[in-house]
Amino acid sequence: MNDAAALRIPKGFSFSAVAAGIKASGRLDLALAESVAGTTAAAVFTRNRVAAAPVQVGRAALVKGRGRVRALIVNSGNANCATGAPGIAACERITREVASQLEIPQSSVFPSSTGIIGVPLPAEKIVAKLPELIAGREASEHGLQQFMQAIMTTDTRPKVAAVHFRVGKSEVRLAGVAKGSGMIHPNLATMLVYVFSDVAASPSQVKNLLRQASEGSFNCMSVDGDTSTNDTVLLLASGCSGMSLRSESVRKQFSRALLDVCQSLANQIVADGEGVHHVIRLFVEEAKTRAEALRVAKSIAHSLLVKTAWAGADPNWGRILSTVGACGVPVDPEKVSIQIGGQVVCRKGVAYPFDEQTAHCDLSQPACDVRVRLGRGRAEVVFTTTDLTAEYVRINADYST
Repeated sequence: MNDAAALRIPKGFSFSAVAAGIKASGRLDLALAESVAGTTAAAVFTRNRVAAAPVQVGRAALVKGRGRVRALIVNSGNANCATGAPGIAACERITREVASQLEIPQSSVFPSSTGIIGVPLPAEKIVAKLPELIAGREASEHGLQQFMQAIMTTDTRPKVAAVHFRVGKSEVRLAGVAKGSGMIHPNLATMLVYVFSDVAASPSQVKNLLRQASEGSFNCMSVDGDTSTNDTVLLLASGCSGMSLRSESVRKQFSRALLDVCQSLANQIVADGEGVHHVIRLFVEEAKTRAEALRVAKSIAHSLLVKTAWAGADPNWGRILSTVGACGVPVDPEKVSIQIGGQVVCRKGVAYPFDEQTAHCDLSQPACDVRVRLGRGRAEVVFTTTDLTAEYVRINADYST
């Protein structure tokens, strides 16, 4: 896994960003990624029924364009959500103008937005900046870094992950960027994720692989339990490496590499969660099914009592046990065990002698493992979550003002 300093840009992509005046701060807020002809794409979107205009337009474009994308246009500072028909019209106007200036089909332009809900999108500001945005395209690290900066909102740092692998004399590259720090919850969040690769793949292949990778990464994390209106994970494959997923060897390596990129981005998003002081890697083990393990994990991760205990590095295992009992899974309390850090703190549903100071120190670290064993089967899940702090409340209490 590479960081931004050692990033290898996948072949077939160029990037740019400008300040369009959407953010009051004057910072970069409009980003473009262009890809070569033949680039295939797949996306997964929020399951929130209140879906933003770009989610609706982007979903329709993928269908109409049969999984082919030539340009990605992203704005931050305005979600273009709950803006009615004018919001759809603004989004379509922008994609139409991008298509015209790049001389590509409108259905091959994919939009995304993030920011405040319920505020009309100033499409005229975006359209006015398109010539500058298009002229500034770079197939370089700098171009991608500018792209990353422009999609951020309350993020404190950019999020990037990159992997490359060789098959014979050829190399396949993947680079992923993301934004997200609040409203982070399975089924995506206020999270925009874009993964670029130069592998050759059909739309159905990238769709299947993206869904698999998302299940093991973005759908196994939570900061605050809120599912956003704009969540999008988009995978683009330019084919410029010359290596195809028709090869079983390439397909297996690409699948592993894609999961690595998605898991890294998911972990970076959680670690940069609004007001987060402690990241918890929650292992729910010995469940009957993975779905059952996920249900227990989500219940623990969303318990305000558990999350505030973690904020204080308080090894209050009773709150975890109580949440397990209330989550709807028919567990036998006498078979449940809980471990914080390296210590068992609850065994067979009752207290187990442990060093409270050591457990407190473990939870005080930036990251700590917590294990819950249900004693029901062999299924398990690893779920990344966080504490809940007063800083989170402060950030979200005055977000729109």
